[in-house]
Amino acid sequence: MVKLIGAALILFAGTMIGFVQASRFTSRPNQIRQLIYALTRLETEIGYGFTPLPEAIGRSSAMVQEPASGFLREVKRRLDEQSELTFRECWEQAAAHIWPNTAMRQQEQAALMRLGSTLGISDREDQIKHLKLAMQQLHAEEELAREDASRFAKMWKSLGVLTALLVVILIF
Repeated sequence: MVKLIGAALILFAGTMIGFVQASRFTSRPNQIRQLIYALTRLETEIGYGFTPLPEAIGRSSAMVQEPASGFLREVKRRLDEQSELTFRECWEQAAAHIWPNTAMRQQEQAALMRLGSTLGISDREDQIKHLKLAMQQLHAEEELAREDASRFAKMWKSLGVLTALLVVILIF
């Protein structure tokens, strides 16, 4: 009886590990899409609303979902609380703080960092151009993330179950 419960727990744990890894692959395109939407909102606030950058970030954070919302809120919080930091430093620190909690990878973070280094130091038209460039880069990453999700999500689910089954067989 104890062996049966142990085998069931091992199978459950292995299956859950596989499903957690698969969910990271499937949530990555959605998170990138939310980030693109956040940048679109930011572009609208800057371009059509003539809103100053800190206020535009605050407004945009209220209109998007996580993790993009959390990122923009963190940038706004750092801008408000740490006046000695530049916009670029606030942007980079917020990205470094939020990134481990997302399914996104280094490529998306690099595109965001490049954008952060140019926002706030140029005129409105130039900022809009940089926002559009970042959105194009993120669109390309979203396509790659979709391909990865279709390939690897199924694999991780199967791998979790089969590995747990192998462990059960080897133990018993």
